[in-house]
Amino acid sequence: MQADLSPVVAATAQWLLRAYPPTGGALASALCEVQARQAVTAAAWLRYPTPMDAALVGVAGPGGSARLDWITGADTAVTADADEHAWRTWVDEAVASWAACLLTDPDLAALAVAALAGGSHTAGTPAEFRRLVSPDARDRRAAALLRHPDLLAPVADLHRAELVDRLRPGRAPLVA
Repeated sequence: MQADLSPVVAATAQWLLRAYPPTGGALASALCEVQARQAVTAAAWLRYPTPMDAALVGVAGPGGSARLDWITGADTAVTADADEHAWRTWVDEAVASWAACLLTDPDLAALAVAALAGGSHTAGTPAEFRRLVSPDARDRRAAALLRHPDLLAPVADLHRAELVDRLRPGRAPLVA
């Protein structure tokens, strides 16, 4: 069984980048991608906090991007070539929604990263979330669309309540 969330993280970050592309050249593209990956990684680790959770999503699959594509209007751009868009089956709607929340709400992002400390995903591996929680002016310019609260609201609002519940004080820590 696969206990690695990298296919979910890669596909969900890719979906966010295609739905809310970077503004600028190659550096902006790289900065935007880092921010998307950090947000999606944090969201995936919160959503699937234990190795068993990660393994189960690896077996069952995350659900795909169909609803997200429909909400953002991206469904009209998807071609009939299944091989070209097979990666979309690894997009996790809840993870994308949680990542959108983290990208548009700095306080929620800080809470999320703090909640990850000491969890099974961060044990033994230093995790870097600086561009998510403390983006500088260049990061913000590069990810202007990706961090725009009004643009991301339809996606963020899908599962915001679940994320807020996961991060509420007094909830059991995210350890295995």
